[in-house]
Amino acid sequence: MRYANILETVGNTPMIELKSFNPRPEVHIFAKLEGVNPSGSIKDRIAKKMIEQAESQHLLTAGSILLEPTSGNTGVALALAANMKGYPFTAVISEKGTQDKRRLLELYGAKIITSPGAAGSNGAIRLAQELVEQDRRYVMLYQYGNEANAAAHETTGAEIIEDMPGVQVFVAGLGTGGTLTGVARRLKRHDPTIR
Repeated sequence: MRYANILETVGNTPMIELKSFNPRPEVHIFAKLEGVNPSGSIKDRIAKKMIEQAESQHLLTAGSILLEPTSGNTGVALALAANMKGYPFTAVISEKGTQDKRRLLELYGAKIITSPGAAGSNGAIRLAQELVEQDRRYVMLYQYGNEANAAAHETTGAEIIEDMPGVQVFVAGLGTGGTLTGVARRLKRHDPTIR
C-alpha cells in the first residue's frame, strides 16, 4: 500500500487475541496494537486530530509554534505530526523526563524546554501556560482539555466495532481520559449495553 506521508498511516491498527492471558476459554480477550502507529503509540491519533482541528479553526498560521506540556508519548507524536505538517514544535517536559523520550523528540525536530523536576507534570503545564502568555507565536493544543483528544478516539471505537461487532466489554489505560471517553462514546452508540 502507498501513502503520500506517514500521517496517513495513523490508525487502523490490528487486534490480536490474547489466548495466554485468558483463564476462561469461553471469553475472548483482544488487544488493539496501537504501538504500530508511526511514533509508536496511540497518541499519534490525538496528535493528528488536534493539529487538524487547530488548522480548521485557523489557530495555526504562518509563524505559529506548536507548544505542549508532555511527559512523553503525546510530545513524541506531536513532534512527528508537526514535522510532517511543517510546524515547529516545542515540548515542555519535566527535567526528570526520560532520555529516550528526549531523543525521540529531538529526532522528530522538537525543541525541548525543561521545567523543574520537583514540580512534576504540573510544573510543565504551568511553564507552558506562561510561555503562551509571553509569546503569541505559541499555540498550545493542551491534550488535557482538548475535545479533539476524545474525538480522535471515536475512530478507534469504529475500528473496534468493525473488527468485533459483538464486543461486550472495553478496557483502556487512563491518562488524560481521551481514549476511554472517545472509544466509549462510539461503542455506546453502537450498543448501549457494552461495558
